[in-house]
Amino acid sequence: MPNAINRDECKIAVLCGGKSEEREVSLNSGKAVSEALKGAGYDVTTLDPASKEDLKQLIDGDFTVAFLCTHGRYGEDGTLQGFLEIVGIPYTGSGVLASATAMNKCRAKETYRLHNLPTLPSLTIEKGEGYSIDEIVEKLGDHCVIKAAKEGSSIGLYIEEGRDAIAAAIEKALGFDDEVLVERYCKARELTVGVLGNDNPEALPVIEIVPKEGFYDYEAKYAPGGSKHLCPAPLDEELSQRVRATAEAAHAALGCKGESRTDFLLEEDGTFWILETNTLPGMTETSLLPDAASKKGMSFAALCEHLIGLALEDAAR
Repeated sequence: MPNAINRDECKIAVLCGGKSEEREVSLNSGKAVSEALKGAGYDVTTLDPASKEDLKQLIDGDFTVAFLCTHGRYGEDGTLQGFLEIVGIPYTGSGVLASATAMNKCRAKETYRLHNLPTLPSLTIEKGEGYSIDEIVEKLGDHCVIKAAKEGSSIGLYIEEGRDAIAAAIEKALGFDDEVLVERYCKARELTVGVLGNDNPEALPVIEIVPKEGFYDYEAKYAPGGSKHLCPAPLDEELSQRVRATAEAAHAALGCKGESRTDFLLEEDGTFWILETNTLPGMTETSLLPDAASKKGMSFAALCEHLIGLALEDAAR
């Protein structure tokens, strides 16, 4: 556990909004965190990194720590983290390299494989280099998931069957990014595991996500009633422990700090696969990470304070 924080001397900048496709989600996270921290007695200023005036206020404001509620490009991919490193403000979440690696689904896949972590077969396609549908079908089958490499919240993600549909989806995904991940489709249960900590990360209870229909897309994530969360997930203890240990290993392999949330697919035979790791998961009171933390007896405000403590602990080294 990080050391106790002196609230009277802790001036917090909550950063939310930004320029990504996930701006509205980020604003919701920022609003929830700001209200929780203000309610706990902290001096809190909410700033939008998409605004030059807010960035100037961030530089000039003598803040103790920045609480990052930014999601997607320019907020979760290492760019904002690099800016904060330059101006000397400690911040919640992972550093530049871990943020950039985790945000890029292709680089994250390479990291999982390097550390012998279970992840589905895939191919990477780069804009302008061409690709072979024959090779894709031969290696991955004709039912694939196509993902823009550096988007989140299921933006630029397609599940397609058949050569023509896969090719069309790749072209659409390349409209979002210059790099696309094509992955073998796997019909399975969807799990997610939050992890908290710096050098000794600890996994929270496993959550099973049950979308109302289809898969866990943008609407299922954010529309009221789009999905339900089963926490703890209805798994036997041995399997739950293995999934949690794998989430901790992914957090460590990527070099994450503070918090992360790793998503999994679980097949009927008990085989599970890492999908991706989010370095700045959603932070509303009903988001997945706070939901899992609540099952450990940690209130939303206490979770926010804990993340600040982890950020200050890491900055003090």
